[in-house]
Amino acid sequence: MIQKFVLVSAVVILVGLLIISGLEPYDRITWLMEVIPVLIAIPVLFASFNKFPLTNLLYSLIFLHAIVLILGGTYTYARVPLGFEIAEWFNLDRNPYDKIGHFMQGFVPAIVAREILLRNQILTKGKMLAFIVICIVLAISAMYELIEWAAALLMGQGAEEFLGTQGYEWDTQSDMFFALIGGISALLFLSKWHDQQIEKLRGSL
Repeated sequence: MIQKFVLVSAVVILVGLLIISGLEPYDRITWLMEVIPVLIAIPVLFASFNKFPLTNLLYSLIFLHAIVLILGGTYTYARVPLGFEIAEWFNLDRNPYDKIGHFMQGFVPAIVAREILLRNQILTKGKMLAFIVICIVLAISAMYELIEWAAALLMGQGAEEFLGTQGYEWDTQSDMFFALIGGISALLFLSKWHDQQIEKLRGSL
């Protein structure tokens, strides 16, 4: 009951942020394309809660990822104020917020994939699990880059805000690299905690 209350509260916060961000985004089409994953995730999480509730850790990560996406959609990734602050701190010549987004694109899906594979007993803990999780992360990242490519072909110059390349010719490769770093980081730093959360959840079901 407590977990469902927290989930509902998180969803209310996200819906509120979506409404606020959607009032006057920098670019309406870009906003919609960036927040679509959030719009999909919210009903999926509710629909799956009774049959397949997730660990608190994973719900928290999805919440944080949603905020990253909403901010990126509101300002466009190349204009998020936090990115300009980070660029100033590290003396960078471009807004790096899109790299935060792609890091999260690896970090969070890694735990999603790990939880599904372990709890459905598709794989057991070990090197093969880590390998498959990283492969899934890279596949998701590659799929997203293909979506960006399709958007560029369909929208032409109008896709510039969605792509957020900022003139960087290796943007696609670096995006996938940051997703890879995110996936590896999640496995290195969260696996033990994630295992504890899974066992706790199993005991409560």
